[in-house]
Amino acid sequence: MLKRILLVTFTAAILACQAAPKPQKLVEGIPNIKPDEQQSLVCKEIVALIENYNYKKLTLNDSISSLILDKYVKALDPYRSYFLASDIKDFEQFRTTLDDQFRAGDLTAPFYIFNVYSKRYNETLDYAIAHIKDKYDFNQNDTYVFDREKMPWVSSTADLNDIWKKRVKYELINLSIAGTADSKNVETLTKRYQNLKSQSSKLNNQDVFQTIMDAFTETIDPHTNYFNPTNAQQFNEDMARSFEGIGARLKLENDVLKIDEIIAGGPAFKSKLLNAGDRIIGVAQATGDFEDIIGWRIESSVAKIKGPKGTKVRLKIIPVGHEMSSKPVIIELIREKIVMEDQSAKKEVKTIQSNGKPFKIGIITVPGFYADFKAANAGDPNYKSTTRDVRLLIDTLKTKDKVDAIVMDLRANGGGSLVEAIDLTGLFIDRGPVVQVKDLKGNIEVSEDEHPGVAWDGPFGVMVDRLSASASEIFSGAIQDYGRGIIVGTQTYGKGTVQSSIDLNKLVNPSILQRLAALVQKGPNSSGLAVKSGKDATPQLGQINLTMAKFYRVNGSSTQHKGVMPDIVLPSFYPMDKIGEDTEPSALPWDEVQRSNFVAVSDLTAIKPELVKLHNERMEKSLDYKGLIQDIEDMKKRDTETSVTLNENKLKAERDSLEAKTLEKINKLRASRGLPAVKKGDKIKKDETFDFVEDETMHVMADFIQLKK
Repeated sequence: MLKRILLVTFTAAILACQAAPKPQKLVEGIPNIKPDEQQSLVCKEIVALIENYNYKKLTLNDSISSLILDKYVKALDPYRSYFLASDIKDFEQFRTTLDDQFRAGDLTAPFYIFNVYSKRYNETLDYAIAHIKDKYDFNQNDTYVFDREKMPWVSSTADLNDIWKKRVKYELINLSIAGTADSKNVETLTKRYQNLKSQSSKLNNQDVFQTIMDAFTETIDPHTNYFNPTNAQQFNEDMARSFEGIGARLKLENDVLKIDEIIAGGPAFKSKLLNAGDRIIGVAQATGDFEDIIGWRIESSVAKIKGPKGTKVRLKIIPVGHEMSSKPVIIELIREKIVMEDQSAKKEVKTIQSNGKPFKIGIITVPGFYADFKAANAGDPNYKSTTRDVRLLIDTLKTKDKVDAIVMDLRANGGGSLVEAIDLTGLFIDRGPVVQVKDLKGNIEVSEDEHPGVAWDGPFGVMVDRLSASASEIFSGAIQDYGRGIIVGTQTYGKGTVQSSIDLNKLVNPSILQRLAALVQKGPNSSGLAVKSGKDATPQLGQINLTMAKFYRVNGSSTQHKGVMPDIVLPSFYPMDKIGEDTEPSALPWDEVQRSNFVAVSDLTAIKPELVKLHNERMEKSLDYKGLIQDIEDMKKRDTETSVTLNENKLKAERDSLEAKTLEKINKLRASRGLPAVKKGDKIKKDETFDFVEDETMHVMADFIQLKK
């Protein structure tokens, strides 16, 4: 029924506006990138879908137009390093008209803005390249403002050039501190900026259209997204499902390649050397020099990082929370073929001493909520799923390992199958509601575990962090509501919305596709349409993930925005003010629905304060806890800094001081565990790494066992 309604809406939206787009407003001095007819049609359809089927039930208006303009300009120039104040004043003519233009499929304004940006971008790079060989005094006490996000737009080209001359000086100082010769530094920086220009020249209208649609859909809500058929969608799918590589999803942020997500089971996941938020600034193979990849197109960087199974790749990393001026960390990874087995649930048994007694704790790590639905539908009795795998692990932990408690590790688990979240909950409760889903019409459906019996009825805990989202929040929220276990960690992400993936090609009238296909036949220069290869090329319209429903816990509270608050709260390694649904301005708010008809397994309200008390007593004596608190404070302090000294000796002294402080902290922690000290440059063995959150969770579980007795 929904598909039929969407088809009518799509066809009506297209046929209602067959007029030719307005003439393009051109920018002198550069090749002007123009939208094509396919993008015009897709834009109109996205407006129609959002206005008719998005959970927010909104209509595009002047206010939304204003927000789209601001988000789009910020996406192009987040640190105000390219546009002039006069450009921004010029763009004001579009502030209240983008809503009407998008509804009509008119993309003239945002493409004009991009072309102005492209002109400024290339002008600043030309200036920077021309001044790399200038003589700079690295003993001056001047500063470079690297974060201009909250500063006024510069009023003249001369002021912009001054900013870029300081940026050149800053990057030369960084290269100099690394120990390379001045001539080599000039060569490296020249090549870096030439790469920026080269990559800019390769941008096409698909790239521009994706940026425009990102600004549009993210203004509506963070999880309503349009996927360009030939660029973003193709790349994201490739990175998410890459079989040979390091196992990380990457994105480009301010010309720097950034790790967006570590994919479970891959080399990055197993090594524990990389984290979400780390930035990759250089790549080298097993032998040879590092290539500076700052400013490269993302596809080019990925091509260097990926490679055949068994080969080595070296990465030059700026860790999350560190300034770009920090000394890079060099790591080595062996590329692997990432198979489903590596992404499956795994178990481990550890023993903790508490009050002179040993307690065996089984830890089950669940990287995602997965299920092989194709095999299940085909009747394969051995099809893989999270619940089936975890049930087998529990059986082993009970019968062979004879553990005293089980902990489920859902840290960095971004979700997956809702069915699996429900079924997995059923391993710990004996039937009952697990989650409530409210659709855009206000109808509420309660999903239940219908399987009698439990796989584990003993002491149970769940570890979560800021990256635990969606299905992870449904599971941990249900465990908490039922009083079935103790939740340990940090407040979860807060992603409590449900998206439906809509393939626009399946909704469009065939006659429209035929007309678009005819445009393709006129020649490659007549249209920028994305098409399937082959004799009968079909124009590809892409896909939209549309927010159409919302999750609620069985107690009636939404997981949206607030997520799940742990019973034992630990400091977050990830910045809470930058990661999470509550950091998204367009996120849907938290709300409640009626409590579902469920019966709690037990009441833990009396025992939780005792657990918190014992936890706090340990933290008072814990070097790891105090070190983590200090790291978080240092990270917050660095985040408030917007400028850096351009005095080489001062900058080097600051960096050396930070490295010495870090090394001292590491050796204090190693000494507390009976491990030998390490020197600057030493690699820490994998079996000497320490998981503070896991260790404290095991202590919490030992307390839980004893208090329950």
